[in-house]
Amino acid sequence: MLQQEIHQYLEQFFMATGCTIEENGQGFLTVQLTVEMDKELMNRPFYWTYLEKTGGIPNPMKVTFITDQEKAPPDIKGEFIHFGAPRLHQLFETARKFAAYIRLYEKPVMKPGQNVPLHPWLNVNMKISFRSDRKKDVFRSFGLNLINGNLIESFEEKINRIILSPKIPDYCFTISPIIMPVSGIKRIESHLTNEVHSKDHPWADAAVRRWEEDSQLLDHFYEGVDVKPETYFIEKKALEDQYNPSVHVDILNGGIFYLNSIPA
Repeated sequence: MLQQEIHQYLEQFFMATGCTIEENGQGFLTVQLTVEMDKELMNRPFYWTYLEKTGGIPNPMKVTFITDQEKAPPDIKGEFIHFGAPRLHQLFETARKFAAYIRLYEKPVMKPGQNVPLHPWLNVNMKISFRSDRKKDVFRSFGLNLINGNLIESFEEKINRIILSPKIPDYCFTISPIIMPVSGIKRIESHLTNEVHSKDHPWADAAVRRWEEDSQLLDHFYEGVDVKPETYFIEKKALEDQYNPSVHVDILNGGIFYLNSIPA
């Protein structure tokens, strides 16, 4: 997951959860949290318990996230977010809990008296994990047009230039989808499955070779033993669990985006 993708993900996450993005600069993002997001993210249970008991005025935190240390101004103080950072995985889990599904509408540039149609796009953001004795995670963002079935990648990046709103703008109307979201998810899954099967996977071949080498070493250790003890089979299974290559796909979040523009 590239740092630019992380920046875009943070934008979408905080907009979808109702937070205010006060500064959106090169390599950083300053966000005024809502009460709900402060409780979820900032680990201040005693503050909120005290406030609720005393009836005080809530003061959710303002936080700055640095997504690119080279591009961010040197005087900006904040938390550096990168793929693998605990905070980013916390946001992934929070997205599953609160904002696994969002609905946003484009705010197009309109002429007076014009009615503008908005076309439905299904967005699914995924984490693909390539696992053996080593692991690599890849972030993918898909967009599927629910009218004509057009599928595009890097959807989050492509809609970053579009102004979005949680409410449908005045003088806009939505087009009813022909493809239902459930069918759309299946199309994306099928596309990803075909892609994985069609590509070479040298990482998996290398893992199998390491598996075979360690298995031969184990067999050599028990060579001449007619009745293998239980520990032999336990170690055999442990090697399989460690080296057997597999691909896992997790849906992080998604939603329906009603757009007048065509992401390109």
